[in-house]
Amino acid sequence: MIVKVVVLFLVGMAVLAMFGRLRLPGPLSKGKPGKCRACGRPKIGRGPCSCGKG
Repeated sequence: MIVKVVVLFLVGMAVLAMFGRLRLPGPLSKGKPGKCRACGRPKIGRGPCSCGKG
């Protein structure tokens, strides 16, 4: 009985994870700033990069 509950719980969590990936496929959809195109360093915040080029 407990094994069935655990298996159903794990299957449910796997289904939720698949739907979560379909809605949010990558890091850009979460609003993360990403990397500077000029120097490649990760950007902190939404302002320009500290290298002054991007």
